[in-house]
Formats: sequence, structure tokens, C-alpha cells
Amino acid sequence: MAQTNGRTSRRDIYLKLRQLVLTLELAPGAALSENELAASLGVSRTPVRESLILLAQEGLVQVFPKIGSFVSRVDPARVADAQFLREAVELASLEDLPAVLDSGVVEELRGNLERQRRKGLGIEEFFALDEAFHQGLMRLSGHGEVWTTVAAAKGHLDRARRLGLHENVSPAVFAAQHHEIFDAVVGGDVALARTAMRTHLRAVFDDIERIRAHSPELFAGDTSTVPVRRNVVVWE
Repeated sequence: MAQTNGRTSRRDIYLKLRQLVLTLELAPGAALSENELAASLGVSRTPVRESLILLAQEGLVQVFPKIGSFVSRVDPARVADAQFLREAVELASLEDLPAVLDSGVVEELRGNLERQRRKGLGIEEFFALDEAFHQGLMRLSGHGEVWTTVAAAKGHLDRARRLGLHENVSPAVFAAQHHEIFDAVVGGDVALARTAMRTHLRAVFDDIERIRAHSPELFAGDTSTVPVRRNVVVWE
């Protein structure tokens, strides 16, 4: 973790905790102890508390007075909002593809797709390739920098996507969808690329319904419910 004047920066703590939430290492609904988090990160409680406040503002953490802080459960409504934003941006970027594509970016995307086909690819490895692929498509249209804004808004969506990757035996189906989109883009068929992209991005909704059927505790339901502290903290 980066150091600033011998001390870990507050932003590093925030980014580390955010990543633990997004990668599901801190699972939806998990109780959060400032003391335990501070000890595991080797810092004081202050930057941890400040980071949890920032994560609460993003909707990734919930703080209940006199009860404690918890990783928020995945909110399908927030997933839908983030997916709406992402779909609007990515489909619009396809409309701005130039007649002659940047050959360097095209080759990067081709290499990315080859790596997605590797056997035994871990979920986080595939997720990183997935992100790079979509950002690469936006770079082709000249809108690569917009990806930062999209990425910052899709915390709940990214957790839902990771749950979907855990649910599937292999990420091969998503890699195949990427190939279909790429082939349409390189072939100059924007209409087909848009249709394939829309189908690909909306697959997360099917994943949510399938996972919620057997693991409803991972998802937000009645927003008025709060955890109850007994011997063990539980959700009512």
C-alpha cells in the first residue's frame, strides 16, 4: 500500500476497503468492525472511519446508530440505475466509431480477447480483462476517459456482476459475447454491435434473479429493516 511520509494515505485506505467490498471479500451484509479493519490494515481507526463514511455515501456501506456498520446488501434498484448509465454511454460510444479504427487499440483488444480464452482464468483476472475490453471499445470512439466516470458509479453493478461470475461455471459465455461485439465493430456493423452490446450488458439482470432465488440475503429488500445486535449481529 502506498505510503505518504511514512504513513498510509487516507485515500489508500478508502480504495483498499472499497476494493474489498467490490470483490466480495467483504460480503454483502457483513458486519464491519473499525478496530478489526484498522488492525488488519495496520492503521489507526480514524482513516478507517473516514473511509466507511465515504463508502456509505456511495451506498456500499450502511451505518446504523448504536448498532454498527455493515457492508450494504446489493440493491437491484442501484444496479439498474448503474446499468442504465453504462448502457447509455457504451451504446452512444459505438455510434461515434470512426470509419478507420485505431489499429493499435484494435490489436490490444484482440490480445485481450485471446487472454480471456485462457483455461483456469480466475474471476478477478477475467473481471480486469472485461473492464479493459469495454474501456478499449470506448477508446476506439475517442471517449476512453469517460470510463472513469462510469466506473465510479457502478459499485452495486460490479458486485452483481461478480456474483454472476461466481454463479457461472466458466466466464466463457461472456468472452463469447465480447468476441461477437468485437467482430461487429471491426466489421463496421454498428447496428449488430449495439444489439450484441445491449444483450451482453443486460445479462446481469438474469444473474440477479437467479442468485436471489437461492441467496436472498445478499440483496436489499425492505429498506426499513435494520440488523439486530444479539450475541451475533443478524438481519431481521
